Amino acid sequence: MFSHEDLQSLQAKSLKMQGWIRRQTFSPESEKILRRFSSWEVSELILQVNQSTFRGRLAAYPSLPAGEVEEDGRQRWYTLDEINTLRRRMKINRKPLMPPRPPGKRAFRAAVANFKGGAGKSTVALHLAHAAALDGYRVLCIDFDPQATLSHSMGLTDVTEDHTVWGIMARDLIHETERLNRVAAGAASGTTLPRRRLPDSITGMGLDALRVPDFIRPTSWSTIDMVPSCANAAFVEFASAQYRHLNPEWTFFAAVGRYLDALPDDAYDLIIFDCPPAIGYQSMNAVFAADMLYIPSGPGYWEYDSTTSFIGQLAEALEDLDHGFSGHVPEGTGQLPKAFLDVRFLLTRFEPGNDLHRAMFEAFRSVFGERVAEHPIEMTRAVEQSGRFLSSVYEIDYRDMTRETWRRARATFDRAYGEFRGNVLAAWDKLEDSA
Repeated sequence: MFSHEDLQSLQAKSLKMQGWIRRQTFSPESEKILRRFSSWEVSELILQVNQSTFRGRLAAYPSLPAGEVEEDGRQRWYTLDEINTLRRRMKINRKPLMPPRPPGKRAFRAAVANFKGGAGKSTVALHLAHAAALDGYRVLCIDFDPQATLSHSMGLTDVTEDHTVWGIMARDLIHETERLNRVAAGAASGTTLPRRRLPDSITGMGLDALRVPDFIRPTSWSTIDMVPSCANAAFVEFASAQYRHLNPEWTFFAAVGRYLDALPDDAYDLIIFDCPPAIGYQSMNAVFAADMLYIPSGPGYWEYDSTTSFIGQLAEALEDLDHGFSGHVPEGTGQLPKAFLDVRFLLTRFEPGNDLHRAMFEAFRSVFGERVAEHPIEMTRAVEQSGRFLSSVYEIDYRDMTRETWRRARATFDRAYGEFRGNVLAAWDKLEDSA
């Protein structure tokens, strides 16, 4: 017989092993540190400038970051901050190297979602975030998944549930209940509007005093911040059901949207959501706040079947929200019925030489048409290794394997990111101006 105490004991033992694994994976200080990037990577892969042109610019403008030179003097290595300084100050053919951003728009929000476990959501979110950062964008990641794979991959492990999406939702419940009570108090005489009182177990946690930045943590990537998750936040689904009972008028699905609306429009360029493998309170917050839905799927039949079920159940859940809450969402936090600016399907773990995979790719395209990303994520040894060591291909030093193996893995994510960026920019133009 196993009780909750036995399970807690097993978890305690596992946490000790988790700490040991973390020390092997990250630096000796258990802190993830981003590597430097070689001048070859910076010129050809990141800034996409000919190496001779790049060297010429450095020689012509000595005030530009020089990087760290190897002992043999053959290669320079740059930090991400130095790369961004080069991007801001260098011009090629009189053209700036900064990535495009539509003027007058807030940050664009993309949710990576599918309730099939192992579809590659966290891997896709991690690589899109890292590729965007190397592209010059400022990125905020939000981990909605209590498994916290994305948080751990970003090097964030010391996280309490108060500073996760659960904390954001509980804080929103308090603020929204107070707002609704003010509306009730200000109602015309004779109008009966219910006043809600939350128990001390909720109001006494101090969450209502937390500011918007208090939920955001920096990562080893200087231009990527994160609202992390943790295993203790897994009870959010149970807690949210209780919170709805305490205040049925609370538009729970708009909590994260309201939180993001409070961020300055220019604080970030891209906001990427990593959703849990389920349709629930957290995932509904993610999809309601998202401008675009990115749906990864493996190339097998069962994964195709699961993806089909996911979009069907998501459609039903959004329809239920529309019927149950239409007219109750405060202005500025999104509209009902929910509409996305774009929806895309991305195949993962794809093997070009596999007949079944190619057939399933064609099946996806025959049904979803141009909604299917043209460039799937190919399965390579380097991609598999990146998942095993909680790092993206961009973080892996190409000297740790053959350069060809590394370049093949990087190329598949570069192509996927390039297509993602094109889809984002097209949808971003359709986003209403912040003014």
